[in-house]
Amino acid sequence: MQATPILVERRFPLELKRSIVSIRELYEISKASRWTPAKDIAWDSFDPGASEAARNAARLVWSRRAWLEYTGLAETPALLIRFCLELDRESDPKYFLAVRNTEEAWHLECFHRYAKALGGYINAPSDKRWEAVLNRTLYRDALDATQSLDGYVAVHCAIEDGIELALYQLYAGNAREPVAAQILARAVAAKERHASFGWLYLQERAARMDDAAKAAIVSQIESWLTHVAFAGYQIPSLSTEIDAGDYEAAATLAAEAGLGAATPAQEQQTFRQCVQDARTRLAQWGFALPTVRHPVLGEV
Repeated sequence: MQATPILVERRFPLELKRSIVSIRELYEISKASRWTPAKDIAWDSFDPGASEAARNAARLVWSRRAWLEYTGLAETPALLIRFCLELDRESDPKYFLAVRNTEEAWHLECFHRYAKALGGYINAPSDKRWEAVLNRTLYRDALDATQSLDGYVAVHCAIEDGIELALYQLYAGNAREPVAAQILARAVAAKERHASFGWLYLQERAARMDDAAKAAIVSQIESWLTHVAFAGYQIPSLSTEIDAGDYEAAATLAAEAGLGAATPAQEQQTFRQCVQDARTRLAQWGFALPTVRHPVLGEV
């Protein structure tokens, strides 16, 4: 493994003034929205009325969510450090990222605990090939001095977090079990702020970019869609290299039981709409995202 090139710290002059009001507001809202998983989720209201098969299916769904959320626990501190290392980066994202990490920890605790309530948390995928899909090492990418910070935010905080938000809104809409509904309502509220941060920051920075910089970011987004999203990172059924049958069946059964999931068809439609919406939004700021082709979905 090669060493990750990291920027030389240039902290001073230290800039702490409020410069991106919209992102500072996200920070203030996050602080005011503080909650505690152990106290603010009514765990005693858990209704295990679903069949054993449905609960086992939901165990896999919620465990997989925890695997993805683990990534954020390492990514967000690394991204915060990157913002601090780069000279003249605004203070507002730094404040916001400090609280984002706490929210990710709350989500992880809830996902893990809910999987246990359903019958037990699953520690890892049964097919080891999924580990390479899920282990993105984003903490290294965020710190990599050879990579554009603006490009990283565009890909992972706007596009990726935007898709994640839409998926969680879908899951919340399908949740009838009381505890699942409470967890997802909390997660959606936080993930709305997470995705908003990415889009607001990209909008702020876009005005300072030339055509070459914008084209480079578009290339990064296209690469992420084709090599990460299409590999089944967020939606297992998008993978054409690894059999996702177990995940597809589990998601369908958990969705039908109201345990906070969605069918693969619903997830794919949500993904398609997210990419279309992102393309329209990006075009407003001069980013021309082309269509990308998926072996099953066709052009997206």
